Amino acid sequence: MQLVCPLCNSIQDITVKCECGSEMINKGPLVDYLDDYSPYLSNDITQLVDGASHNECMHLFYCNNCSKDKRVAVKKILL
Repeated sequence: MQLVCPLCNSIQDITVKCECGSEMINKGPLVDYLDDYSPYLSNDITQLVDGASHNECMHLFYCNNCSKDKRVAVKKILL
């Protein structure tokens, strides 16, 4: 068994509300925005730099209404 992010693996979805009241859009793992090659690197490497713990995956959520973004730590699950 291994720990996986339920959002990255489409196992579940979460709803995040913006402070303006709109629903925010999941733009994916934060590590995908670090540089041009980070989406292609091993998770063992990238999970060390996003600020999340070993049991979490940091996701970026964006509000189309007011253009704010928010980092959300998503708890990994055993699969």
